[in-house]
Amino acid sequence: MVKRVYTFGEGNKEMKALLGGKGANLSEMTNLGLNVPPGFTITTSTCNDFFQAKGEFPAGLWKEVMEHVERLEKKTGKRFGDKESPLLVSVRSGAPISMPGMMDTVLNLGLNDEVAETLVKLTGDEWFVYDAYRRLITMFGNVVMRAEREKFDAVHEAEKEREGVERDTEISVEGLKRTVEGQKKVYEREVGSPFPTDPHEQLNLAIGAVFNSWNIPRAVTYRRAEGIPDDMGTACNVQIMVFGNMGWDSGSGVMFTRDPSNGEKGIYGEFLFNAQGEDVVAGIRTPIKLADLDKEQPELYKEIEDIAHTVELHYKDMQDMEFTIEKGILYILQTRTGKRTAKSAVKIAVDMTNEGLIDKETAITRITPKQIDQLLHPQFDPESKRAAEARGDLLTIGLNASPGAATGIIIFDADTAEERGKAGENVILVRPETTPDDVNGMIVSQGFLTQHGGGTSHAAVVARGWGKPCVAGAEEIRVNKQERSFTVKGRVFNEGDWISIDGATGEVFAGTIAKMDAKYEEEKELIQALDWADEIRRLGVRTNADNPEDSARARMFGAEGIGLTRTEHMFFDQEGEEISRRENIVTMILKSDEVAPLLRRIADLESRLESDTENAELTEEVNELNEKADADPAVKEYRDALKAILPFQRKDFEGIFEAMDGLPVIIRLIDPPMHEFLPPREELLEELTKRRCTGE
Repeated sequence: MVKRVYTFGEGNKEMKALLGGKGANLSEMTNLGLNVPPGFTITTSTCNDFFQAKGEFPAGLWKEVMEHVERLEKKTGKRFGDKESPLLVSVRSGAPISMPGMMDTVLNLGLNDEVAETLVKLTGDEWFVYDAYRRLITMFGNVVMRAEREKFDAVHEAEKEREGVERDTEISVEGLKRTVEGQKKVYEREVGSPFPTDPHEQLNLAIGAVFNSWNIPRAVTYRRAEGIPDDMGTACNVQIMVFGNMGWDSGSGVMFTRDPSNGEKGIYGEFLFNAQGEDVVAGIRTPIKLADLDKEQPELYKEIEDIAHTVELHYKDMQDMEFTIEKGILYILQTRTGKRTAKSAVKIAVDMTNEGLIDKETAITRITPKQIDQLLHPQFDPESKRAAEARGDLLTIGLNASPGAATGIIIFDADTAEERGKAGENVILVRPETTPDDVNGMIVSQGFLTQHGGGTSHAAVVARGWGKPCVAGAEEIRVNKQERSFTVKGRVFNEGDWISIDGATGEVFAGTIAKMDAKYEEEKELIQALDWADEIRRLGVRTNADNPEDSARARMFGAEGIGLTRTEHMFFDQEGEEISRRENIVTMILKSDEVAPLLRRIADLESRLESDTENAELTEEVNELNEKADADPAVKEYRDALKAILPFQRKDFEGIFEAMDGLPVIIRLIDPPMHEFLPPREELLEELTKRRCTGE
């Protein structure tokens, strides 16, 4: 019989294809002796079998799941669905390749009215119990039954407004109880049946929902963007709940073992007291920096730091870890290879090599061509930024969640961003906070700006993975989704207005900011990595370059010569030149067909005359033809055009040869496709139409 369920510890980090990244790493960390809440993983192949069976569990799966639930019960002394000592679990997805936030999670499974009353007696904490209960109804209704989350959230928001509070943590127990009852009504109205009170039914439906989340639109869109195969499937992880919302000695956080934005060594992360993990990554509340935890609870911070060091040494790569603190006890819920910016990827690879963690070959494989390209993208010109600040166009400074410079029109929803972005417009997606459902708009956006959230929020993680600028947690802006506008410092910005964001500094500007080329010579880690690549590689690289500037730049980047110089590209107009290269080359091309027979005949005869200098008849014919050519206006235009462009070409070749300094240069003789020297087709059509309409 096929084994479909693995207890944490039965697998290891090499089993990602079967257990998914999350499940494989939970097993690995369990085997390392870290404090991982017990649980089990249902395999990715089971997910594929689930789809083959049109949404039915494979034979024997539920029996195997229940056997593993019993193991959890024995380990904890609690029973799933029991009214005296209840066990609560979470159900989480976990694909073989990380897809942050794209698939589904359900927390607090096992709660119902009776279990809630029991937990109140056991914990003495009504607020915690009913906060967990309202979260379950919301997540179950949205994730499992596909009801709109906003309708559940609206009940909670109405209760907060009724009590005159803004934060989730400020609502009263009575307010939470009213929220639970109100959300049950929403559930029954939207789903058509009451919220299920049987914990086993909850678990059964949640596992199916996690499998189904492999094919929800945002997951499919993300797979397309990342090139992830559709047949991988997702694993499903069932894990004992630990609670970060049990009071102010509890909380949830996300940490990276190195800074994912710049690669600096040392843990980077964020934390929320009295919160469950979804609050941190969803960006609903703006968390505190993990470094601030060091001031309040230094012993706990040291424990987190030590675990981060242990895990990074074990995996030999920067890790992205989720953790929960329940009543002062630290639990590790997840680790995965951390998404990082291009700058961070290069620095981490070089630093880990210098630290002896990895070798040069491994370092090179961790840097992609796309990341090198991103490092060389233009950045905002400091002078232009200072001028904008002087004009009062610096609107706010948020969290520098993902570096880079982006300018575009403000768009407030993902679908409109997708439509406008695909139409060729530069878009900045502005949201109170992004959710995984925004992925279709995020793909085509130049960058993201969020009112809430931090450096570990969904927007920040996705932005870093895709090399896009992101400013998160810009709390001074107030997004009004209904009015499709945001307000900051008394100024109102509507959809379609232009803004610029600097993901490296967190600055947000009104209007556009000029850009400048990246300074390659300042990218010391990149230069080091490329030097290592030169040591290892067996294939040389030559560049395509058509002018001295491109040739010099290519040499700076390590090119070993020019593979192709397209001479026709030397005739595009250059700034500061009084004579038009383009006009002269166009004249030469247009006249060439007209004068070619005559000039070709002259050239042929002159070639023959070189070997037969005494041939008077041949000499006379050459002289006659030259006189004819000299008198021909078309030939004169042709020759004048050639004389005009010769100095430009000579000057360019001198510059190219100087830049290459003896390295090989391959030249393609002129191959002038006319379309390269003509105005764009749209401009010609417009001009032609105007002339026809006016009778010209």
